[in-house]
Amino acid sequence: MWTPRAHLGTCRWFVHYRSVALVAFLGLCLFANPGLGWSTGDTVVAQSSNPKPHEQPYALIFGTVWGPDNRPVYGVKVRIRRESEKKARWEQYSDHNGEFAQRVPVGPQDYVIWADLKGYKSLQGNQLHPDEVKVHIDGEERADTGLHLK
Repeated sequence: MWTPRAHLGTCRWFVHYRSVALVAFLGLCLFANPGLGWSTGDTVVAQSSNPKPHEQPYALIFGTVWGPDNRPVYGVKVRIRRESEKKARWEQYSDHNGEFAQRVPVGPQDYVIWADLKGYKSLQGNQLHPDEVKVHIDGEERADTGLHLK
């Protein structure tokens, strides 16, 4: 006699068997076709020797946001603009180490960096005041800076 409980047990086994068989079949297909799965060593060498044609040189502005207690601050919105412009061109958020990084074009240029602190308060509940920092980039280089909140 058929019962729903016995039927469910058989169904579960059948579904499990079908999924295992499907995974094994897909793995076999990927292994058999070198274009989809693993590739030979010659293909890997040919791909790695070509430089990326769309990669352009850049300069890097790297900084850390420091709080009033001289500890790195997480989650602060950092804005960057060229000195000649009025609006921010780039936005970054400081990570868990208080650090941020932004790629900028190569060439002699001055940049202004500041922290956008709308709705952001210190642990004591005081409103924080950011300072603007100017960074000069000449060529393909990295400029390190720090933003100190008061």
